[in-house]
Amino acid sequence: MDYQNLTIRNREDWDEYISLSYAHEGFHTWYYHSLNTEGEPLLFVYKEKEIFVALPVIKRKIEGSEYFDMTCVYGYSGPVSNVKLTDLPNTTIAQFKAAFKAFMKEESSICIFSRLHPFLDQYHLLENIGGIKDNGTTLYVDLSIPVDDQRNRYDKRLGRQIRSLRKMGYVIKEADCIQEIEDFAEMYYKNMDRLNASPNYYFDVQHFINLLNEEYMKNKLVLIYDGPKLMCGALILLSDDIVRNHLSATSPDYLNISPSKLLTDEISIIGRRLGKKIFHLGGGVGGKEDSLFNFKKLFSNLQVKDRIWCYVNDEPAYNDLVLRSGIKTDAEVKFFPLYRQPQKKTQPTTSETETPAIANLN
Repeated sequence: MDYQNLTIRNREDWDEYISLSYAHEGFHTWYYHSLNTEGEPLLFVYKEKEIFVALPVIKRKIEGSEYFDMTCVYGYSGPVSNVKLTDLPNTTIAQFKAAFKAFMKEESSICIFSRLHPFLDQYHLLENIGGIKDNGTTLYVDLSIPVDDQRNRYDKRLGRQIRSLRKMGYVIKEADCIQEIEDFAEMYYKNMDRLNASPNYYFDVQHFINLLNEEYMKNKLVLIYDGPKLMCGALILLSDDIVRNHLSATSPDYLNISPSKLLTDEISIIGRRLGKKIFHLGGGVGGKEDSLFNFKKLFSNLQVKDRIWCYVNDEPAYNDLVLRSGIKTDAEVKFFPLYRQPQKKTQPTTSETETPAIANLN
């Protein structure tokens, strides 16, 4: 069987494959990967006649060793193809596995971690390679139904609160200047301080600006004001069919009235106006059904499985790094790769949606 393996590092070729895929998001693009500072962005492509499978990754150096590992960007990326992933022939899946293992060996990478896109059936391709793990469930709103039907499915108390907030005359707008982005970032940092969040969540202001770069992305920063005072906001990511609250924050002065409830309802309206089919709410911290999960569940009980991929390509090297790290192996510890596990830090949960929509960065 004729096939070809490619390792792509340039924007033109990278985005050409992504644009030809059956389904993808901004998370898959070269530009979004170029914003990552952890390592080198790579696009692995397996081509077989008229079919290709492409997998974007970040290749990271493992300090104190000759090896590298691979991870995903902050979001939902994983593999894409120019055919529906569930329609890939078994022979193609087997060949992709062999090709990807060879790619990892060539790049001296011993393992890979990736979140899987909950709506792209990526597990169908990757379960043959191994390392697929359930990570709880993730919630979403069906934007194809009338908005009144959507609101009728809200928790009754939530519906009353949103109606009350709308009567207050707060101004809802899209950010249209650098100052508004900076104001949102400052509010976001205060939220992260209050939540004792990991350093991984402290994106600099330029990162927010980059995510709103109209040349490469279609995202929006939605803000709610009480007169001149910024109450809350959310940086929403837009793909062909999906809108999601990527990063959000609420002013400490307004936590008691939960303006994020109004913001979440507004994002569903924006999604409809832009022709999106799904408003992806996300799940709880680390896939748990915690207070954040329960907050999102007030808006919708529609759920799909959330999965992650933790695959080890070189077990002797991986085990040696874990041993040298001094970290004790424990069946209850889910962090991957284990040798990168940070020291434990308490992070409280919250019923507000000012926490990042995606948690447990690995």
